[in-house]
Amino acid sequence: MQAQIQSKRGRAALASVLVAAALAAATLAGPTHAQGITEPQAVLPKTQLSAGIHIIQAEVANSDETRQRGLMFRKRLDGNDGMLFVFERPDKQCFWMHNTPLPLSIAFIADDGTIVNIDDMAPETDDTHCSRKPVRYALEMAQGWFADHGISAGKKIDGLP
Repeated sequence: MQAQIQSKRGRAALASVLVAAALAAATLAGPTHAQGITEPQAVLPKTQLSAGIHIIQAEVANSDETRQRGLMFRKRLDGNDGMLFVFERPDKQCFWMHNTPLPLSIAFIADDGTIVNIDDMAPETDDTHCSRKPVRYALEMAQGWFADHGISAGKKIDGLP
């Protein structure tokens, strides 16, 4: 009887560990969404960038909190305005559009300012859009901005912090 009780406890403990591991894996595998965020963040400090002859006024998201909130809940992005995401070191970066009602285009940018790839992102979706190689920067602009201005992969963005 004692062996059966210990065996049941062992199975229960093992089951608890497996459930915890499965929950942890599910959490790490999918996008993490900002819990409790229901309104846009305040306008962030801006930096001026250039793409050829085009001047960009980009808000700088350079902390975990500002990068996580990004352009969530924003309803407008005017002209040459955008948001520059700055990371501590180059890595594969992935973005999605949870709680973001604006259609956006994102350029993934290497340390030297070279655009690695550009993706269009549909509003209010959890589809991931990732850099094709490790990058330190990502620049979100109104959808189509890069194409409309003749900016494509291989072109440079100047003025990066």
